[in-house]
Amino acid sequence: MSEAIHPQSTIDPAEVARFSALAAEWWNPNGKFGVLHKFNPVRLGFIRDEVAKHFSRDASATRPFAGLRLLDIGCGGGLLSEPMARLGFDVVAADASEKNIKTANVHGSEQGLTIDYRVATAEDLASAHEKFDVILNMEVIEHVADLRLFLTSCGTMLKPEGLMFVATLNRTAKSFALAIVGAEYVLGWLPRGTHDWSKFVTPQELDAALAGAGLRTSGSSGVIYNPLSGRWSLSRDRDVNYMVTATHAW
Repeated sequence: MSEAIHPQSTIDPAEVARFSALAAEWWNPNGKFGVLHKFNPVRLGFIRDEVAKHFSRDASATRPFAGLRLLDIGCGGGLLSEPMARLGFDVVAADASEKNIKTANVHGSEQGLTIDYRVATAEDLASAHEKFDVILNMEVIEHVADLRLFLTSCGTMLKPEGLMFVATLNRTAKSFALAIVGAEYVLGWLPRGTHDWSKFVTPQELDAALAGAGLRTSGSSGVIYNPLSGRWSLSRDRDVNYMVTATHAW
């Protein structure tokens, strides 16, 4: 990791080190991040449909979101950054891990995509007065050291009519059984220790943290896995995985 830790920082060095060690695995659909490859279609569909509705765009167009600037914070290897660029967004993708950004840069270049990849934190970008129409915080907040600072930093970067997405894990007995014991220890979908259940965030805690950042939850959906079909889908069940949209509170 190349950056210094701020006196007040969203970075958890142990989390950065853990994901840096897996950087080469990002684009292997059968590797350590295979579950994210399976999860991606439902995430992409949710983002596409919500952005189209919010900005009155035609989601079926070739590049429906041309002219909109998007931040993918905690982008990892670029699994979401690349499809966002294909949808027409002007994408800035940031991660605290230099190894992740190198992996993402190489893969994006091989695909002929123009994505502004940066080794940076949310507070770095906020301090630089960056502004975005759409901000993605997907499977990130359960890994940050300071949730309120992270969301406040993101809130300052969201344009007045902008839309922010947050995807995370609920802190319930069910999520401990499925996301920790099941996914990491029984099924081996993720390396053991990928998640710390105590850092999972309930919808109520997320609502409060967003409110503290001057944002309000504008929509939400649970996400569930069907072991028979091997697919993820949107659901009213938010006991384990869930996603929300947020806008400015004013």
